[in-house]
Amino acid sequence: MSLSLFLSFFFLLHPLVLAQLAENQRSIMLNLPHLLNISSSPWDVTKEPNPCLWQGVTCGDPPKNSSIISLSLYGFGLSSSDFLSEVCRIDSLRSLNLSNNNLESISDGFFNSCGGIDGLKVLDFSSNRLVGPLPAFRNFVGLEVLDLSFNNLNGEINSQLSQLVSLKSLNLSANRFIGSVPTQLGKPSVLEQLQLSKNLFHGKIPVELLAYMNLTLIDLSDNNLTGSIPVAIGSLSKLRFLLLSHNGLTGEIPKSISNIITLQRFAANQNNFVGEVPVGITRYIKILDLSYNNLSGLIPSDLLSQSSLQHVDLSYNLLKGTIPERMSSSLVRLRLGSNFLNGSIPTTLTKLQNLAYLELENNSFSGSIPPELGACQNLSLLNLAQNNITGTLPAELGHLTKLQVMKLQQNKLGGQIPPEITQLQSLGILNISWNHLGGPIPSSISNLKKLTNMNLQSNNLVGFIPVSLGDLNLLLELNLGGNNLIIPPPQVIQGNLLTANGIHRSNIDFNKAMEAVASTENIVLKTRFSTYYKAIMPSGTSYFVKKLSWSDKLFQLGSHDKFEQELQVLGRLSNSNVMIPLAYVLTVDSAYLFYEYAAKGTLYDILHGSAKDALDWASRYSIAVGVAQGLAFLHGCTSSPILLLDLSSKNIMLRSLKEPQVADIELYKVIDPSKSTGSLSTVAGSVGYIPPEYAYTMRVTMAGNVYSFGVILLELLTGKPAVSEGTELAKWVLRNSMQQNNLDRILDFNISKTSLAARNQMLAVLKVAVACVSASPEARPKMKSVLRMLLNAR
Repeated sequence: MSLSLFLSFFFLLHPLVLAQLAENQRSIMLNLPHLLNISSSPWDVTKEPNPCLWQGVTCGDPPKNSSIISLSLYGFGLSSSDFLSEVCRIDSLRSLNLSNNNLESISDGFFNSCGGIDGLKVLDFSSNRLVGPLPAFRNFVGLEVLDLSFNNLNGEINSQLSQLVSLKSLNLSANRFIGSVPTQLGKPSVLEQLQLSKNLFHGKIPVELLAYMNLTLIDLSDNNLTGSIPVAIGSLSKLRFLLLSHNGLTGEIPKSISNIITLQRFAANQNNFVGEVPVGITRYIKILDLSYNNLSGLIPSDLLSQSSLQHVDLSYNLLKGTIPERMSSSLVRLRLGSNFLNGSIPTTLTKLQNLAYLELENNSFSGSIPPELGACQNLSLLNLAQNNITGTLPAELGHLTKLQVMKLQQNKLGGQIPPEITQLQSLGILNISWNHLGGPIPSSISNLKKLTNMNLQSNNLVGFIPVSLGDLNLLLELNLGGNNLIIPPPQVIQGNLLTANGIHRSNIDFNKAMEAVASTENIVLKTRFSTYYKAIMPSGTSYFVKKLSWSDKLFQLGSHDKFEQELQVLGRLSNSNVMIPLAYVLTVDSAYLFYEYAAKGTLYDILHGSAKDALDWASRYSIAVGVAQGLAFLHGCTSSPILLLDLSSKNIMLRSLKEPQVADIELYKVIDPSKSTGSLSTVAGSVGYIPPEYAYTMRVTMAGNVYSFGVILLELLTGKPAVSEGTELAKWVLRNSMQQNNLDRILDFNISKTSLAARNQMLAVLKVAVACVSASPEARPKMKSVLRMLLNAR
């Protein structure tokens, strides 16, 4: 952001001109396209002979001849920097942007040549593949902006940057630097912006940094820093942004921070700070984030009242007491969840017209929801879950036309669901479960066309489930269990057995199955395209009955005959690691498929639920091999490969802790991605499992399945879900697997520590997983090869 701002002002004074270049610079530019060593250069001399008009080239105002002042080769696909010695012959160059390429090193020719350009002020090598230690920048006496962020540079930083006497902005974020936070960064009186986030720096925040009195931005977030924040930090009188998130910092928050009159944002979340929130800390601040610490005591009475305050996040601390009554009308987001706060919800909240996010979940708030909250017209997220809130659900909440998320679960709300709630046209998530709500579900619930998740379970709701729920085409998860709701059994048009197994043929009773699916009590799993019911047959044998809704516009096989033909093919398959349909029932608006019952549920439930400790490495390895065998079988079907539209740990069923089965094999045959709005990634796959290429294609592929399987492998290896706190597991692993000494950090320590043999086998499987989640589809192995590699890791 800072670099863009710098360039905007910088080149405002130097508009593009149409005059011809001086002959020496024109000769250099005409030679450059041949030196870039890329397949297709955007610079074409035959189409445009004047280099000043080329993409990324900026020329200055000429007295006689024009000269080049800026070159941007952003995203040119460069893999070699050898051409830079030629670029550095342009002595008028003031800015050089080589970001978003594939450079692995910076050539010596660059340092030997470009260091002599006194006017070079901006240098950007961000988002490349640079490796090795930080180079020494000598002779770059005029350089003001240096950006090497998002590379793979490593080692310690000592005096490599000490000679950059004009340096104002330094960005080394997202690399692999180690050691202490560097303090030799040009002249202390000059540096204004320091960004070192997402590295491996350790130790304390050095007091030497406080000598850089002109700093406006310090970003040390996402490192391994320890110790406390220096009290003298308050002496940085020009500081606007102080970002220390996601470290191991301890001690109390210094009160001196409240003395920095220029400070706009202070983020110290995800550390180990203790003590109380300092009085006056938001005196000048707009954004404060101290979440995920161990702060205790009361919230200062002045904390929320500062006039320009916009965002406050104190969630996941040990705070107690009530919410201060005085609040700034500028507040946009207030997060106080997961503390020990009590009292009622302040009525002053209802006067905050700019408030968009109110998150007070998991506290001990009591009293009722203020009806006046309906006046907060900009509110888009309301989370009051897991408190002791009583009273009724105010009808006035139906005035929140921008509300997208309403979470009120696990309170003591009574009365009925007001029909006004169904006026919330933007609502995507509605969770009012585990309350004391009674009466019927309003039939107008179908007005909530954007609803994707609705949870009304464990209330006292009665009456019929509205048939109109079937019109909610975006609904992915629905939970109505634990109520007294009624639904008539679906009327069977046709039912057929697919299996030749005599035991299954004698056990399956279609009428008994339809009775089971008539009750929400029998729902065991809800996925994006289907609902799983548990049906107990007269013989006592349990089966899964999976419901597919014909009303979903994405289903391409509206014809019963076509659907039957596909099921007949699937029913003839035989593999112990594939969940194969045994029978089906067709109704007017739905199809019901019968499967063997998997007593252990889904891999996701076991791996990320309360029973995860029971899943030792032997079981995880057996599951990995079993799923690989199932996928290799499906990909190798002789008639045509069977692909998985949505492959995740949620559709890996477990008959036992060592017997996985791949489910939902029929979805690829019955879902039509072309009927989706947007890319394939909006239909195929779950977040965290979707391969990158699905963002721009409409075709499910074997390589895409391999990527999703790789994510499942990573779940088994790390114990982490596919997405955690907004970070995709695959990306996290790829970033951390670049260095050998980080591999053990990736593995689930509770599993890898059990034995050296388990650790070594996990490391071998990790190599397989990393290959599977390669960003390039062509680089991923076939499932047959994946299976072989897993077996070799035994």
